[in-house]
Amino acid sequence: MSDGVFMGCPVLAAAGKYEACLAHLRDVQALCLREDGIYRHSPLHEAAWGRGNGFPALGLAWALDYIPEAFAGREEILTSLQDHLEALAKHQDDEGMWHQVIDHPESYAEFSATCMITYAMLHGIREGWLDRSVYEPVVDRAWNAIKARIALDGESLTNVCESTGKQKSLEAYFQRRAINGRDERGGAMALMVSTERAFWEQER
Repeated sequence: MSDGVFMGCPVLAAAGKYEACLAHLRDVQALCLREDGIYRHSPLHEAAWGRGNGFPALGLAWALDYIPEAFAGREEILTSLQDHLEALAKHQDDEGMWHQVIDHPESYAEFSATCMITYAMLHGIREGWLDRSVYEPVVDRAWNAIKARIALDGESLTNVCESTGKQKSLEAYFQRRAINGRDERGGAMALMVSTERAFWEQER
């Protein structure tokens, strides 16, 4: 699954297994990366699940923190992240959100994927991997959308997709339950992107 980029690449990079990290990325991309630059969730169907694209974005952003400039394959990993984020930026909606199925705006605007993608873009700007003039407006829209979907109690969230394994149809992804209220997964992603945003605002 596309989630495998997140599950494997940062751990391998942190362990100093840079060649294995690159090989793992290539293996997942061979199975899941579509020609339009976004990820199908698995080879079972072409559907580009929202969090199934958030996971690769977040995974490579974290992996690159551990990979030294001297590693010959680092540029390929960085380019993979840049290309993916460029493709994702085209699917951000007018409110700043990404959707349960990335390229199907009629699916619901999904909170956790938006947090993960926004984190990857913010981190990319901070590290100099992304063009600030291009991505700053994208992350600003996303940040406003994220804040609007967190209640004043700091716990109640809007439209966090439930846990989702490999599905066999587009309809199955459309029908995954959207959690409204407390959700540990969505809350963790919100805290993560909020912290990255705080660092970004301090720096600029």
